[in-house]
Amino acid sequence: MSSIVGYARVSTREQNPAAQEADLRAAGATRVFVDHGESSRITERQAWLACLDYLRAGDTLVIRALDRIAGTEQIAIELIRDLGRQGIRLRSLTEPFLDVDTSTPMGEAIVGIMAVLAQLRVATIRENTRRGLAHARAEGRVGGRPSVMTVERTAAAVRMRRDGKSVAHIARVLGVGASSVSRALVKAEGPAATPG
Repeated sequence: MSSIVGYARVSTREQNPAAQEADLRAAGATRVFVDHGESSRITERQAWLACLDYLRAGDTLVIRALDRIAGTEQIAIELIRDLGRQGIRLRSLTEPFLDVDTSTPMGEAIVGIMAVLAQLRVATIRENTRRGLAHARAEGRVGGRPSVMTVERTAAAVRMRRDGKSVAHIARVLGVGASSVSRALVKAEGPAATPG
């Protein structure tokens, strides 16, 4: 008897997969496998391997999106071919074109196109980020979060360091991380400012 099997994945251990699991169960999944803190570029994920072992011919694998199971176009295409050869249907909740019989040439072609589009989206995001950072640098700005080490904190850190205080002590007094203090001291006074 065929069954609907769900697979969910979150990239970090801090993320909660509950919403993914709920969506998969609402789609009829009677069993859901979940990986925590795993990249979709890694094929040896514990829950993913257990899911593949559990699936049988005639089953349907339900995912929220293709990026939950495959982080690259190559991984996606290889995976879809493997599922098709085993007679397993693939269904994505957010990509309607992936609700196809992956064991047929048309199903494999559609999923291959979707994988290419997903990879293109990732590449576009990366390129836009790279351009944005280059533009910020050209205007004298640095991308990323602003440092917790304000001008005032840096000046205080420099004074305390000259008074012989340790980086750990300075960090506690300023209420920031030691690595932030170290970076600020190196920027202000050079590498010799931080040993000890």
